[in-house]
Amino acid sequence: MFTGIVQDIGEVASVQPREGDLVIEIIPKRLDCEDVNIGDSVSVAGVCLTVVRRSTDKLTFDISKETISRTLIGGWAVGTLANLEPAMSAHDRFGGHLVSGHVDGCGVLESLESSARSTIMHFSASRDLAPFVAEKGSITVDGVSLTINAVNDDTNKVRFSVNLVPHTLGVTSLGSLNAGDGVHLEVDLVARYVKRILDAGRHPDTA
Repeated sequence: MFTGIVQDIGEVASVQPREGDLVIEIIPKRLDCEDVNIGDSVSVAGVCLTVVRRSTDKLTFDISKETISRTLIGGWAVGTLANLEPAMSAHDRFGGHLVSGHVDGCGVLESLESSARSTIMHFSASRDLAPFVAEKGSITVDGVSLTINAVNDDTNKVRFSVNLVPHTLGVTSLGSLNAGDGVHLEVDLVARYVKRILDAGRHPDTA
């Protein structure tokens, strides 16, 4: 489990195809690799991955075909930046919101605009995510816990905006995004279960 409070930015050092899936190596900027154990979970750009090897300066992850099919990782290359957050422990401060690291979909940054010292980012995503995207609700963008400012539902897409303060832009990979770039999205965990409960109640078992 994670909170969406990014602790570091890592840089992809290698992407190695392995019998239909991938092995990626990431070099953290500040995170001490020796503090990370083999088998630990790390949120990498919002995707929960397991550390399979480590060295003094690199963390290695296996990427399954399932993960490749649901994320943007298949398009990563050397130099790609990824937000990093080790899994929280029981005594950690809960600074963001409940984040599982299970990506619900991929979005696109449509535009950016300045707002005083902050930046407003406008994203679009599949219409399937619309029930989970609410004004002043939480959403995770590339592993970063953010508050939704506004929502617009179109026929085929849901569009939403978030406000990023200078600190967030400086300590996460979101500060390097340009219009047209893709991102990983994870909706609020509570909203996901509320939707499931409501759907199940509308379609009772008639057997």
